[in-house]
Amino acid sequence: MKLSLESLRTQKADWEAAGVRLPSYDLCVVAEETKKSPLWVHFGIGNIFRIFIGGIADQLLEKGASKKGITCVESFDFDVVDKIYDPYDNLALGVTLKADGSTEKQVIGSLTEAIRARSQDPESWGRLKAIFRNPELQLCSFTITEKGYALKNAAGEFFPFVQADIDHGPEKPGSAMAIVTALLYERFQAGQYPLAVVSMDNCSHNGEKLMSAVLTMAESWKQKGFVSQSFVDYLKDEARVAFPWSMIDKITPRPAESVEQELERLGIEGMTPVITSKNTYIAPFVNAEGPQYLVVEDKFPNGRPAFEQAGVYMTDRDTVNKVERMKVTTCLNPLHTALAVYGCVLGYTLIADEMKDRELKELVRRIGPVEGMPVVTDPGILSPERFVDEVIHVRIPNPFMPDTPQRIATDTSQKVGIRYGETIRSYVERYGDAGRLQAIPLAIAGWLRYLIGVDDEGQAFERSPDPMLSELTEQLKGIELGKPESVGDKLRPILSNANIFGSDLYAAGIGERIEALFAEELAGPGAVRATLKKYLN
Repeated sequence: MKLSLESLRTQKADWEAAGVRLPSYDLCVVAEETKKSPLWVHFGIGNIFRIFIGGIADQLLEKGASKKGITCVESFDFDVVDKIYDPYDNLALGVTLKADGSTEKQVIGSLTEAIRARSQDPESWGRLKAIFRNPELQLCSFTITEKGYALKNAAGEFFPFVQADIDHGPEKPGSAMAIVTALLYERFQAGQYPLAVVSMDNCSHNGEKLMSAVLTMAESWKQKGFVSQSFVDYLKDEARVAFPWSMIDKITPRPAESVEQELERLGIEGMTPVITSKNTYIAPFVNAEGPQYLVVEDKFPNGRPAFEQAGVYMTDRDTVNKVERMKVTTCLNPLHTALAVYGCVLGYTLIADEMKDRELKELVRRIGPVEGMPVVTDPGILSPERFVDEVIHVRIPNPFMPDTPQRIATDTSQKVGIRYGETIRSYVERYGDAGRLQAIPLAIAGWLRYLIGVDDEGQAFERSPDPMLSELTEQLKGIELGKPESVGDKLRPILSNANIFGSDLYAAGIGERIEALFAEELAGPGAVRATLKKYLN
């Protein structure tokens, strides 16, 4: 069996015998109706989009709550369209990895059309322009990662490719934000039609980031005479163009070899992952955990799909912000980061295995339920206690989730300010300082120990990509395993850096404690384990 419309039609019994749930709706009719007049366009068509966002559209089609799917647009890695969408008739095979080792498999048929967002290609660009001129289009959503919204470097200067888009105007955009702004300009020119522009990326205040990037592009083009002030006013008018905030949560690791082998045993061919020219690791199937959360600000000036019927929480902006804060600062992300850095130092290659480690399991329990709960933000629509309990006892320990500490350790310098800094700041506000914290300082010390690039046995390891890696490495230069005295005052510029942690950790009352913990973990081979045992048993 091959993942194709023809195979689903002619080998339906074989697919069902393999335990794969097939769409009950007519795939061809849905695709045709969607192409005639799209309601929903999505940018960034990788793994989490296909199984989660595509799965939402699939549920609505199954329930008869919608008659149309999603128009899929890729603005960064065109190989994804060429190698994952086109050869498989835009179908995706979703595989849910359950904690008991079983899997649930389904074909997702809601991804009706895949378009390369190339302004140099008249056919693709013309198609996108036509879609955005359509008055019926309701929303344009995104999973392009937080980096996709960035227009400037650390010095506050436009990236060269962004500056090129500003200089060339809306006719030939290349970057994601320029492409979207140019297409919104098409919609403005066609009739100033309303639209919701929705970031579904896993980053704080995502709607604000998206709106800021689009407005920056538009205002830059206005300054150069490419667009009028009325276009900028159109984008700023929430009655016409809204930028709802959202919170998304679903762990979707890279395609697992074990899943590929299972599918092959079932007779499903052509499931081998590919690595694209942009280094995207992707397969015709997507494997992910079962639990998932999407909370969206209900601001859609041109109407929207019945998201509630697919388990999406529709609410107000303040509640979205509270859910995001609950997850990112207390109930999930701080735990993941602690497991990531210590997992690398202690030689783990699977996050789930770390939850069998007595000290690491106790560390995340103390970071979340013990230290986080007193200052957690309760959003009302989700219970923080139940959420963190599911994270610790169901989600992270799932042995069939092929997620690695090395992946999660990526860009940690960009995360610690939110994942730990917010709780630290809340303790300072409530108690005067953060001196009551024990586990969070241990987690931060673990990150610094990770940055040395030497594991607990004294062997060098490769650190994950991070925009501050070279700068932090330079600041820690000269620190050696087995020589805690080599630390000196080298940590002070890092721990006092409010750009990293959101505040000066010495002023918060925990800088010296982190220094002491780091020195203990640096005492020699085995010192990391000994330190964890000392403070967590």
